[in-house]
Amino acid sequence: MPEEAGATVEIRQEIERAASERARDKAGNARWDLNVVIFLFAILILVIILVTYTKIGIEAVAPIAIFGLAMVWLVGWRRGRQLYRRFYDEELSKLEREYKKAAQTVEASLEETVEEKVQKALRDRWR
Repeated sequence: MPEEAGATVEIRQEIERAASERARDKAGNARWDLNVVIFLFAILILVIILVTYTKIGIEAVAPIAIFGLAMVWLVGWRRGRQLYRRFYDEELSKLEREYKKAAQTVEASLEETVEEKVQKALRDRWR
């Protein structure tokens, strides 16, 4: 009985680890969406316009660009955390369902003895 509890704890830890890895990958990929890229290009264009076509020096434009990039990083970081939580919950429930389904399949196959399989095969053969 204690061995089963230990195995259950190990399986639960493995499921949580796999869910965490999958959620981290998904959140990392989804964090930088099209809105962030458009905002970064807008900052770049603004910096180029201000430095090239106006008399504003780089000393004034640099803080604006740094502030914009910091905002992009902050928004991306927050979005990544939110997505990680959501993806983690989704992956955890999905992996738990898969584990329960696999456990039920194994349990069902263990219940069916060799003799039952042979009898079933003979019945099917004589039909």
